[in-house]
Amino acid sequence: MGLTLLLFLFFSVFLTPSLSQYHSPLNTAYYRRSCPRFEQIMQETTTNKQITSPTTAAATLRLFFHDCFVGGCDASVLVSSTPFNKAERDAEINLSLPGDGFDVVVRAKTALELACPGVVSCSDILAVATRNLVVQTGGPFYPVNLGRKDSFISKASLVEGNLPRPTMTMDQIINIFGSRGFSVQEMVALSGAHTIGFSHCKEFSSNLYNYNKTSQYDPSYNPRFAQALRNACNNFQKDPTLSVFNDVMSPNKFDNKYYQNLPKGLGLLSSDRGLFSDPTTRVHVEEYIRDQDAFFKAFASAMQKLSDHGVKIGRRGEIRHRCDAFNN
Repeated sequence: MGLTLLLFLFFSVFLTPSLSQYHSPLNTAYYRRSCPRFEQIMQETTTNKQITSPTTAAATLRLFFHDCFVGGCDASVLVSSTPFNKAERDAEINLSLPGDGFDVVVRAKTALELACPGVVSCSDILAVATRNLVVQTGGPFYPVNLGRKDSFISKASLVEGNLPRPTMTMDQIINIFGSRGFSVQEMVALSGAHTIGFSHCKEFSSNLYNYNKTSQYDPSYNPRFAQALRNACNNFQKDPTLSVFNDVMSPNKFDNKYYQNLPKGLGLLSSDRGLFSDPTTRVHVEEYIRDQDAFFKAFASAMQKLSDHGVKIGRRGEIRHRCDAFNN
């Protein structure tokens, strides 16, 4: 065995970080040679889209969660249904996903296919678009590992039970996150995504009207907030598009106001208010109320971990030509 080969083996084994050290088979420089303008194109696309449609950041962040929690971060939620397959995006809980999230991915994919055809996966586009948009709304930067492949499967039947719902108990929500390897603290940090965006009135109307025999609305609401919500959502049965900001104090800015709202009864969803009423989660809420930097650090870490969840590599996936359809 020659000296050159021995040196190569030494450096490969002892100086190359293992996958276990990275906790991911991906890496941040994946497209450095195959698509050198990847980061530039992504930045331009997300910036232009957010300026044009300020709801894009929250829409994309929600889309990313809904993708990663069902089968991993593999762009399965982007696939359209066919006469032979009802896809994830048509599961009942996904019907309210805003179009801006899908649109920013399509725009980025179109630009990248022109620059480097057949190279960049839709799942990588969604992961980086989400990170860019979090930063653009004032949130923390975090590195995104790249090299995901797009899934071969997207079925609406796989969605139910795999996504947290606002009507679930805190224990049920903790269990959903826990089954994917996330701690209670990470779950509370990721819930901070509700610092931007909105929710449709139909998602929480049961807390506002005819709540029980003694109260028209859930008494965990601030009374003035509950009345304002009742007025805003009064026509939701005729107009299902009616919606309210998740964070009424700074709805378009990524900050810790979401947590500051909770002790005041200003949490929009039952799952939001539950974070403060449950002692298991309250301790983390109180930390993020006091310290926005602690929230940002925890959110960035949890998002990086989520970005690596259930990724497809090698022959387990493909690079889609279009993000809404499998290649075959």
